[in-house]
Amino acid sequence: MPENIEPIEPSSFITEANRAVGDALPFSDSSDFEDASRHQVAVPRQGAIYSRTERDRVVWSFADYEFLDPSLRMEFPTVNPSLLRQSQLTSIAGLFLVTEGVYQVRGYDLSNMTIIKGQAGLVIIDPLASRETAHAALQLYRDAQEDQSPVSAVIYTHSHVDHFGGVRGLFGLEGDSVPEIPFIAPDGFLEHAVSENIYAGPAMARRASFMYAAALEKSPFAQVGSGLGLTVSTGEVTLIPPNQTISQETAVPREQWQAEDVIPWRSGLTRIVVDGVRLIFQLTPGTEAPAEMNIYLPEQRALCMAENATHTLHNLLTLRGAQVRDPHAWSKYLTEAIQAFAEHTDVAFASHHWPTWGNEKVTDFLSNQRDLYAYLNDQTLRLINTGSTGIEAAEDFELPATLAAHWYNRGYYGSVNHDVKAVYQRYIGWFDGNPAHLWTYPPTEAGRRYVEALGGVDNLLAKAQQAYDDGDYRWTAELVNHAIFAPAIPDEQADRAKQLQAQALTQLGYGAENGTWRNFFLTGAREVLDGPGGTPSQAGLDLIQSLSLDQIFDTLAQSIDGPKAGREQREPISLQWLITEPQQQGATTTLRNGALIHVPGKDLLVAKPQATLTLTRSTLNKVLIKAAAPGGSLRAAFQAAVDDGEITVSGDDPTAPATVFGYVTKPDTNFAIVTP
Repeated sequence: MPENIEPIEPSSFITEANRAVGDALPFSDSSDFEDASRHQVAVPRQGAIYSRTERDRVVWSFADYEFLDPSLRMEFPTVNPSLLRQSQLTSIAGLFLVTEGVYQVRGYDLSNMTIIKGQAGLVIIDPLASRETAHAALQLYRDAQEDQSPVSAVIYTHSHVDHFGGVRGLFGLEGDSVPEIPFIAPDGFLEHAVSENIYAGPAMARRASFMYAAALEKSPFAQVGSGLGLTVSTGEVTLIPPNQTISQETAVPREQWQAEDVIPWRSGLTRIVVDGVRLIFQLTPGTEAPAEMNIYLPEQRALCMAENATHTLHNLLTLRGAQVRDPHAWSKYLTEAIQAFAEHTDVAFASHHWPTWGNEKVTDFLSNQRDLYAYLNDQTLRLINTGSTGIEAAEDFELPATLAAHWYNRGYYGSVNHDVKAVYQRYIGWFDGNPAHLWTYPPTEAGRRYVEALGGVDNLLAKAQQAYDDGDYRWTAELVNHAIFAPAIPDEQADRAKQLQAQALTQLGYGAENGTWRNFFLTGAREVLDGPGGTPSQAGLDLIQSLSLDQIFDTLAQSIDGPKAGREQREPISLQWLITEPQQQGATTTLRNGALIHVPGKDLLVAKPQATLTLTRSTLNKVLIKAAAPGGSLRAAFQAAVDDGEITVSGDDPTAPATVFGYVTKPDTNFAIVTP
């Protein structure tokens, strides 16, 4: 803990609740620990991995998590025993042999990196989240195996950053030299990889600081992991766009299926041979990610499940924010994987957690995960159609003991509670149908009214304190939240409210089985006292370079101060954009009614734009990077490029671009969440 913060002790209610968890679950089953340590070839050789640009900044620490070492057999009253077990498992780090010719580096990031020995080099699946961790992971393999073979191909299983962000680290920590090798990804990968990190990226990053507890120390009183892994590394995020796409169009027709493919032909499967390694791809769009795929290795009888089957119930709606995932499609694609591959699989592995060995165990694992997502989808819909709201359905949702009994179905990353709410949101939306909830007050106005209705802030806090003393921390947090958001509360009472809120959230965190719930609760407890902090870094050059022109203008449109532009600009302002290199592209943007509209090429409704901008794509990228930097602005970055002769402005009104860019705002990457 920071020196100025005393840790909050667990209450007797939480201590007893955690003890009950320890008594109820089969902790004597050590098979997961055996599998997580199986065939370990090497262990980490350093205590931490450092930033390549800020040499004293740690981007990944092994030493911080030493308290989770399973051999220590530690128990902590401040950690739910089930979550502690999961965190101990995910702390087992190093290089592991999965099967002949297939290795994984685990515990070097939130995700795993898989290394397949090819004829001439190494085929890499999912190069972690940061350049630095990917480089260290590959070096661990090279040192342990005395194998300096070059990387011969890279495969991205899906469009989340922890599965592509470290790719440049495979080719060194300095310079950008990239060999001409296959970079393989599922259809839609680049669009979704970029858009998810750009459009709502700042808000997602801010919430991710809660989800992974970026600002908290690693200790039994604070961050102990995230369920899917320990946490996300904080190094340099990179992206090399794929040059080979797996799609429905690449599926192999029946007449071209070969005996070497081992499994019977099925519609939709793509087979390619990469550096002598035969790979069969199953597209699974709309499951854990919008663009995702499983990979079967017939010669090794090994199945890579990407992130579609892991040792946890996954998120149907991640707490950092994203589009709701489709559990119906998820279960359907798992059924397809079972039908296509299970009979011919001896080991299943994924981009998180540890493998499952043995044909029968693999089949059971995949089947039970499939049943889990199908059950969540179908039973939530059944409850919806009997009148339950999302909150009501989630509160008493019953998972069959035959599903809940499996460790890999427990809610360490997703949870039954928030996944049920996600299914409700997917099918029904945010409104529960009760008109009393159709037009509710925002938190500050509701807070003011609750304080008044309860006879003042002292009465409210007295009731909240009583709830806390009774062990009802959920009600404590809800009541105190109204006091915190109520305007004009005297400082002394505001401080009392924040202290009580920190205590309530801390107790909720100590009792949480879900890693991300714990992180949200404990980060909220810290921020309610100390203010916002710990937001991960934003998108870098590779992501911006990978944006399409349409995505760039979409992003600019989302940054326009619409009310201000609507008040000040009564006439449309149109700009013609001419991109000259590396390929000629054009677009017309028009600021009208507070909205920035863009049309590829010429806008037929614009007779004559006020100005024409001529520039290269590299100049546009540079302008966007400078604008995004601390203290930067699009108007200033644009003008600097004009002054340097990198952008030519022509037309009747050369000031028009500056006028439009003056309405472009920058996101607040450290906005308050638990306080007004």
